[in-house]
Amino acid sequence: MNSDHSPGDDAIPTLTDVVELDSPELTAEELAAVQAEITTRVLELADELLREASGEVEAILFERVSDRLRALLPELIDTVLREHTSRN
Repeated sequence: MNSDHSPGDDAIPTLTDVVELDSPELTAEELAAVQAEITTRVLELADELLREASGEVEAILFERVSDRLRALLPELIDTVLREHTSRN
């Protein structure tokens, strides 16, 4: 694998080295088991990363909505109070 990727990078690591097997030592069943294990682990990692990202996005959106409410709520209250008092 190319070592251009450091653990702190946000880039997706890419396998660039070719691995040649002189003679396959795995049976078809063993190869299928290895493939299933890799698939399972990749899906678990993807799920974990998506959950983390979802939590981060949720926190950002919550903060933005709270900030907008803080900014807009005083004007909204003022408008409603003025409309209510002008009717009486």
